[in-house]
Amino acid sequence: MFDYHVHTTCSVDCTTPIEKSCEAAIANGVTEIAFTDHVDHQPADEGYGFYDPAQYFASVDRVRELYGDRLTILYGAEVDYHDDTRAVVEKFMADYGDRYDFVIGSVHYGELGQIIFPEFFESKSLEDVFYPYFDQIERAVRTGWFDTIGHLDIPKRYMPKTHRDYDPIAYRERLMDLFSVFVNQGMAFEINTSGIRQRPKTSMPGPAIVRWYAEAGGTRITTGTDSHAAQTVGAGVQRTLHMLKLCGIDKVLSYRAREGTPVPIESLLV
Repeated sequence: MFDYHVHTTCSVDCTTPIEKSCEAAIANGVTEIAFTDHVDHQPADEGYGFYDPAQYFASVDRVRELYGDRLTILYGAEVDYHDDTRAVVEKFMADYGDRYDFVIGSVHYGELGQIIFPEFFESKSLEDVFYPYFDQIERAVRTGWFDTIGHLDIPKRYMPKTHRDYDPIAYRERLMDLFSVFVNQGMAFEINTSGIRQRPKTSMPGPAIVRWYAEAGGTRITTGTDSHAAQTVGAGVQRTLHMLKLCGIDKVLSYRAREGTPVPIESLLV
């Protein structure tokens, strides 16, 4: 199994030592892990200025020495993207992009840099949230800076009770246009399994969106748990692999030095 979205103490919102996540990965049958700590450029984010590349690379080097004979450990990052931080993100990627094996590009913000938490939905319809969000996803894809896009429809995680009528069918036309950009750019997107174990109780994205992506000719998928705790490393990945097969995706990507190699899902099922 490939778990390509795991956080460590190099992320502001994680207190789990990297060693614990490596041990959990081995115990849970994960064969490749990417430690993708938050690189937050949005001043409104609690993690702004927290990430230290030198500390991150040193910690990964340490666990490669300890566990590298039992687990493939990748240098990774989850780099935020937002229109008003584009210049600093571009500089970070120019300075550090070639140091990593794998980079997730994630949009966590709505208009004016507001984090997409429940209060963001006040006085807005779902369309007011999702369409601008997908527009930012498209601009992130077009940069070509990232290997995959994280949690493609993450606003559904934070919807307040007043807005819990989200149905991706309402955005199918917009998503199909977006998937054309993904395919043309050779960009992957992530199946983030964290939503299975918490709200919204389905992966991000779920099977309907994956099916439309496959219908659009898309084939490039990565898997990740978005783990901030050792006990969730690898959680939901096998279920996701079965879901992908049912939706018409027969391979997932394995990364080295920013190059993705398709691996048959059938070879990863247990």
